[in-house]
Amino acid sequence: MKIKLPKAVQTIIKLLNEHGHEAYAVGGAVRDAVLGRVPKDWDVTTDALPLEIKSIFNKTVDTGIQHGTVTVLMGGSGYEVTTYRIDGEYEDSRHPKDVTFTRNLTEDLKRRDFTVNAMAYNDSDGLIDEFDGAKDLEEGIIRTVGSAKERFSEDALRMLRAVRFSAQLGFSIEESTKEAIIELAPTIQNISAERIRDELLKLIESSNPQKITDLYNLGLTKYILPEFDKMMECEQNSKHHMYSVGEHTVVSMGNVPSDRVYRLTMLLHDSGKPDCKTLGEDGYHHFYNHPAVSAEIANQVLRRLKLDNNTRKKVVKLVRYHDERPVLKKKSVRRTIAKIGIDAYPDIFTINRADTMAQSTYNREEKLKYIDEYEAIYNEIIEEKSALTIADLKISGRILMDMGIKEGPVIGATLKELLNDVIDEPSHNTEEYLRDKAKEIAGNMENNDEN
Repeated sequence: MKIKLPKAVQTIIKLLNEHGHEAYAVGGAVRDAVLGRVPKDWDVTTDALPLEIKSIFNKTVDTGIQHGTVTVLMGGSGYEVTTYRIDGEYEDSRHPKDVTFTRNLTEDLKRRDFTVNAMAYNDSDGLIDEFDGAKDLEEGIIRTVGSAKERFSEDALRMLRAVRFSAQLGFSIEESTKEAIIELAPTIQNISAERIRDELLKLIESSNPQKITDLYNLGLTKYILPEFDKMMECEQNSKHHMYSVGEHTVVSMGNVPSDRVYRLTMLLHDSGKPDCKTLGEDGYHHFYNHPAVSAEIANQVLRRLKLDNNTRKKVVKLVRYHDERPVLKKKSVRRTIAKIGIDAYPDIFTINRADTMAQSTYNREEKLKYIDEYEAIYNEIIEEKSALTIADLKISGRILMDMGIKEGPVIGATLKELLNDVIDEPSHNTEEYLRDKAKEIAGNMENNDEN
């Protein structure tokens, strides 16, 4: 098999060879190249020791030199070059106690996680595939190199990676590999929130986000996302639904683009339902106030997973208002936009449609028509440049102070009342009208304070 290596990778391998060392492209880049995909990052493995690597190349960075990794800078990019190594005993399901460098490529490949990631390549020797990785790629299987229990005991994150790779590649997980995950699932608790977050995001952003159910079936969500277990075990007896809360959640995730905010929103939008579930006299389940409870849970989950604040706030807002249904009149829609925040639009419509399409067919066409009309009114409001925030007003706090209104809470309260007035009647958004209205509002506040 011939793989087209980037020029920089060819140069790195060639220079190492010229200095008497073996060198190969290795890992995920080789896997993707075999699959006919365009690799993102190329890594090189070699029998050269870190100091020998550094002596060969002009520009290097000591990325992880104690573990044998040196980043070689070439052509404006960085390439990790790592010495063949044998990992010592793992004591915490995360880190090897020590690392031993070796001159044997097979020993290095033997320590890797999955067969599909344990292939090496250079133009001289072709594909080095000691563990039938190419065959597993052909058959669509994720399988560990050697004993699954040993590989997962070395680094518990590999259990998550197995599911993540199956989602990204559309593969199934080999049976003994699954059995080992089920047995060792509790050890995932040894892994940091950041590492779990990164794998979870790659999974849900993949083309197969429904593979999150594999995390549930293998017993991993019990420890990293117990909220999902509660959703999977929460039935919805309602004419509006045909799935459990968890199944509905999974279907809805597949209804949005592969976008972090969208996928996280759909994952968590109904997370409060298990806590809000009641049985009505009509024999149906009801979930009153679930958007607010779901938003609280989403905030807790995303903090626990250490998501960045910007993503967390966007998701929490979309979760909180995913079920908002204003009357289809411009005044009502303007009020709703102002309440929710313009930054949630037009994403809210994507979320609404995904949610609806994951429900039963009961009144589905009417629900979708409502969303279309809601969006059409929103677009008209945007085209009209209606004031939706205090910043859109034709008056400012500075002007109010120049008018003699006392600086402090009165200014903020006055601006809020002015915005409410303008939202109800956009034509009032003129400086002349707002000055007169501000005097009236501030005057009333002062009289109330005196009384």
